[in-house]
Amino acid sequence: MSKISIKLVIAGRSYPLTINESEEEAVRKAAEDINSNIQQLQQIYAVKDMQDLLAMTSLQLATRSQSGANPQKESLEKDKILEALEKLSNSIEMS
Repeated sequence: MSKISIKLVIAGRSYPLTINESEEEAVRKAAEDINSNIQQLQQIYAVKDMQDLLAMTSLQLATRSQSGANPQKESLEKDKILEALEKLSNSIEMS
């Protein structure tokens, strides 16, 4: 599989990632979902701290993931999310 470098903006911060080309759509969609959820939380609650918004978003997305009807699909999605988070964590540590 060929690797590509992309840059994602999550919660106003830029994160460079190197991912498999086949993962690009899923990773970009995940970042979009995170940013969308953060915006919704900002509109609903008077929370301004980005750390709180990220924690609340993480909890909501994890809860949604666990409540799905297809455990096999969920497992694959969780693996992709965990892999993306690991890459993101490694990227942050290198910065």
